[in-house]
Amino acid sequence: MEQHNPVFEKIPLSVTNPFSENLRRLAALFPSIVKDGQVDFDALKEELGEFEEVDKERYELTWAGKQEAKRTAGEPVIGRTLKYVPEESKDPESTENLYIEGDNLEVLKLLQNAYIGKIKMIYIDPPYNTGEDRLYKDTFNQTDDESAKGEGLIGEDGERFAINPKTSAKYHTKWLSMMYPRLRLARNLLSDDGVIFISISDIEVGNLREICDEIFGGDNFLANICHKARASVSNDKIISESHNHVLFYAKSELILYDIRHKIGLDPNLDGFSLLDEKGAYKLNPVDGPGGAKKGNPHYTFMGIDGYWRYSEEKMLEKYNNGEILVNKNSIQQKYYLEKAKNSRKTDTTWWDNNLLTSNATKDLINLLGRNCFDSPKNINLIIRMLISHTYFDKKALILDFFSGSSTTAHAVMQFNAEDGGNRKFIMVQYPEQLDETEKKVKENKAAIDFCDSLGVPRNICEIGKERIRRAGDKIQKEHPEASPDTGFNVFRLADTNIRWIAAETGQVSLEDALITSGKDLRDFMPGYTDKDVVYEILLRQYDIPLTAKIESLGEIGKRTYSVAGTLIVCLEESITNEIIDKIAAIEPVPHKIIFRDSAFADDITLKENTMMRLDALMQKHSSGGKTPYRVEFL
Repeated sequence: MEQHNPVFEKIPLSVTNPFSENLRRLAALFPSIVKDGQVDFDALKEELGEFEEVDKERYELTWAGKQEAKRTAGEPVIGRTLKYVPEESKDPESTENLYIEGDNLEVLKLLQNAYIGKIKMIYIDPPYNTGEDRLYKDTFNQTDDESAKGEGLIGEDGERFAINPKTSAKYHTKWLSMMYPRLRLARNLLSDDGVIFISISDIEVGNLREICDEIFGGDNFLANICHKARASVSNDKIISESHNHVLFYAKSELILYDIRHKIGLDPNLDGFSLLDEKGAYKLNPVDGPGGAKKGNPHYTFMGIDGYWRYSEEKMLEKYNNGEILVNKNSIQQKYYLEKAKNSRKTDTTWWDNNLLTSNATKDLINLLGRNCFDSPKNINLIIRMLISHTYFDKKALILDFFSGSSTTAHAVMQFNAEDGGNRKFIMVQYPEQLDETEKKVKENKAAIDFCDSLGVPRNICEIGKERIRRAGDKIQKEHPEASPDTGFNVFRLADTNIRWIAAETGQVSLEDALITSGKDLRDFMPGYTDKDVVYEILLRQYDIPLTAKIESLGEIGKRTYSVAGTLIVCLEESITNEIIDKIAAIEPVPHKIIFRDSAFADDITLKENTMMRLDALMQKHSSGGKTPYRVEFL
């Protein structure tokens, strides 16, 4: 008879541990290299075909602080969570879009479990490192704000940014150390056919290309797209810069190559004015583009000498089929409309005037009534990316973790309205305070006045959220027939709600828990809600998005919840046989059940007997034999 061994254990201390996750993936690929939880690097080399010592010197970009940046990417998040903010959300019950406030390094780590391999497209517009940009000052494992302030890591108001002047000896290294761990984490989130677009200027494009080649793989570099950003000319420079770069990488170039006919912009369908029995067509020259440089075969066909697209045999076959027409001095091929409709247009030069930054500024002023952002991204630029990569995936998930003015969210909603799509967005932005110093207050006056008019804190997140609200309302009015999802749920990076985790991380002492009156405040932190705890538990699960439906199971208890039909969170203060019986009867059998440790009143025998009863009932009620599940305790 099959033996079932249910798993009963404490919930993990950290939400996610990227290093452990990497080890798990290695073990799945090469089981022989992981021994007693450690990697046998000699065995790994053999799996990769390397049977001799490899020369330690190799081509790569390095800088002071690179190893620390790598460690930063892999350090687990402990004592942090995402707190749901329903009062700032729009259409919270129906939307599947997310707006997350917080340091994007921590947020990217917290999203790993839920969204690993789920993001179809990432677009980011990080600081260009002009010498005036405010860069993140990562605190790594630092959780004590007072200590961090004492070391100068953050300001008195919790500010985590610092100007990176060109005069600094670490001008480039600070920027690289800021970008490297974020890109490492972002790659994990991409689906196998996913892509990332990164806007950047000439200042760091070379360095960015180097670290992206390392993180995503040089073979997965697709293009350095140049787009027209300015129409005016600057007279104070040797040469006026009118473009920006967009580096374009794939998670897997091989996978994208197989679906390349689905990537790109809408084809040009003009000029198909000729007609035969096969349909509308136009004539295109058959001489190979670029001639011999492209490797096109050279020969004489029908008396005309040239470099041709096809072999001589193929040319003759097409001629006999009536697909190729020979004139006195040229040979042309019929190109049919139906074939053109199924093609996509791709190039690396996006030189349209509708991509200008000045147009984006005007559009944002019209929407918000003020010039709140310096150099916002043009919505048409991001829509072009969406058309290129998500045209055939109308349910694609889009991430922007430097969301700024929320142009990406606006673009997703607009594109959905235009093509009937149901794409979803995740915006991540640190609630950076608007600079009110004497030097910057005049520059930021419009943004400050805007926040004051709304009665909200003076930070970038408040402007970004309001932009989504107003853009969504405008899109709904303009496209009433489409009814796109223009809502979003707001989450905010916060300290843990679970007291024992707070004690482990030094946020509170264990003595505080002992003297706190009431079982709830012995288990949870002041100001928590049940939903806060449920979301914190959800972040520790795989493949359950933050938009998953949370249902109250009132028939079981006032504080028992089901998440996505696979996770049961029971926050009842005491566990009874009746509660156990009802949980065990749930169908289909949940993958995991969470109880409070305190619900068993430190009675080990009661806990063991209750779990034995639960297991017996779970297996009795489950159809198709023994069903694996886990039980964890808060």
